[in-house]
Amino acid sequence: MADRISKKKNPILVEFAKIVRLRRYELGLTQEELAERADCHVNYIGGIERAERNASITSIIALARALDISPKNLLPD
Repeated sequence: MADRISKKKNPILVEFAKIVRLRRYELGLTQEELAERADCHVNYIGGIERAERNASITSIIALARALDISPKNLLPD
């Protein structure tokens, strides 16, 4: 049996994921609805919320607009 290498998730991505998910919950949106608003694929939203994706600046701005929040409020301190 091959050994599995576990990768620890980047803490910045984990915090970003929490912020996105919390804001989505506050607005009562599904991942599908957020994806539609942000003009991206639902799998991309899932990857962000699982801290598996590192969003580009254009994606962060699209997400912020879709979540009706300032981009700076999506970023961890």
